[in-house]
Amino acid sequence: MFIDIPSELEADLIDRPLPPWELDGSFLAQSSMEEYRTELTATPRFEEIAATLRHALTGEGGGYAVLRLGNLAKALSGVRFRRLVTGFAAEVAIPFSPFPRWPLWKDIGVKVDKDPWRSSGIGYNAFHMDLVNGTQPPDYTTLLCVRPDPLGGGPSILSDAHAAVARLSENSRALLSESVYHYGTFFDLFGVGEEYKPFPILDGSDPGGFVRFTAKMLERSELGQAHADAARELAEELVRGQVSFMLQPGDYLIVNQRRFLHGREALHSGQETVPASDRRLLLQLFLRARAGDGSAT
Repeated sequence: MFIDIPSELEADLIDRPLPPWELDGSFLAQSSMEEYRTELTATPRFEEIAATLRHALTGEGGGYAVLRLGNLAKALSGVRFRRLVTGFAAEVAIPFSPFPRWPLWKDIGVKVDKDPWRSSGIGYNAFHMDLVNGTQPPDYTTLLCVRPDPLGGGPSILSDAHAAVARLSENSRALLSESVYHYGTFFDLFGVGEEYKPFPILDGSDPGGFVRFTAKMLERSELGQAHADAARELAEELVRGQVSFMLQPGDYLIVNQRRFLHGREALHSGQETVPASDRRLLLQLFLRARAGDGSAT
């Protein structure tokens, strides 16, 4: 769902600067969330937009949303704009960084010398969930578009993970429920539990839980033929059910990781001709559902 901000709300938000945030460990401090909420809910229609956002993420058939904040991005400085977006994010869940060595918002730029399949690479970034090998992955992953690919590539792709699973054979679902899958390393992380290795892609104890999948495991993990085939079948169903769109400057994508998986089409060829300062740039922020909040499921 794409959510536009009414012009009168945009004007009020431009005139309402937010203070710098404070962190409690790697999480946005409760005091900052309360301060932001007090300021933002004083603007007419903010609560209406926040409720629309939450419904798009957790209501029946939902799972992702894009806030169209382009006009606000143009009107505000980078710091002021990030504070405002952080305030919107805090209406959904608690912002945090699982990477202690990085700030709350993490840059995802384009590096032509990186492996093409990585988030900062130039190739196809297949369907996945972030922090797939943590016992407590972020409930939401979010991406703020600063600059799209100036050459016109790199559309975002999303797919309903549970709908894709429902289209699989019973035998494939049984294989995906076995704890034989693994992917990636696990070190210097905060707030995502312990390393989960091996893990099941499907956890039958939680019907609304994570579909622990990354297509990268098909090429970078050793799997038996049957389990690899089941995972490959899921990958194909995710592609079959995907939606695709191009993020524009100021667009803020929020993905409920308990419902949807995400990825990105390849950037347009010729990235090496684009100055590094002009290449595609996203900022990433993770969210943790509040204790007792069943909305993520």
